Amino acid sequence: MNTSTAKAPKILVVDDEQVICEVLEFNLSNEGYEIACAHSAEDALKKFSPDCSLILLDVMLGGMSGYKFAETLRLKKNPVPIIFLTAKDTENDMLTGFSVGGDDYISKPFSVKEVIARVKAILKRTGNASGKSGQGKLVLDDIVIDFELKEMTIGNAKITLTKTEFELIVMLSENPDRIYSREEIIDRVWRDTPYITERTVDVHITRIRKKLGDRSYLISNRAGFGYRFNISKE
Repeated sequence: MNTSTAKAPKILVVDDEQVICEVLEFNLSNEGYEIACAHSAEDALKKFSPDCSLILLDVMLGGMSGYKFAETLRLKKNPVPIIFLTAKDTENDMLTGFSVGGDDYISKPFSVKEVIARVKAILKRTGNASGKSGQGKLVLDDIVIDFELKEMTIGNAKITLTKTEFELIVMLSENPDRIYSREEIIDRVWRDTPYITERTVDVHITRIRKKLGDRSYLISNRAGFGYRFNISKE
């Protein structure tokens, strides 16, 4: 009889305040997660491993900032979900976090219950990012969206996307030329994540279009209505 159990998701907590690390480690461990802690971005780079399921990342760190750490991971094409923890709570700070590849943003001081809820929401959402497990691939001309591998390729080029970006692509490409409002996108992609604004959608779309390069026309905006996926430039 097979008695093996699924391995607990591993969370890397990065904060230069030891008390915060200890509180998060204690409470998240009680929720069944495997926790590793780092007190600097430099230490986090050493402790980060491919089996990491999520990072809780403070922005204001000594040495390398949390934003820079996130950007470093994204430049290495690593899509691990990142939740920023920060005392900086302006809209511009939040959008900066999203622009460097963050998936969520929690302001300090925070409720431990809120952190746990956000962690669960992100892990639930990214555990099956496409919502189409077992349904193979979507092929549109030379564009291939692989729901099993959570990958997008155009011709022979692989487009490296974060899990949130992949969800956005899947949603838009399911019905080419259908316009999705920002509200619809938030309800579907960020359905379990509170405090997401329409500008958050715009930041993610801008980042995806930049990655698409000369195929940026694949995602277009109709002013006042929303976004759609285009097969052709016309």
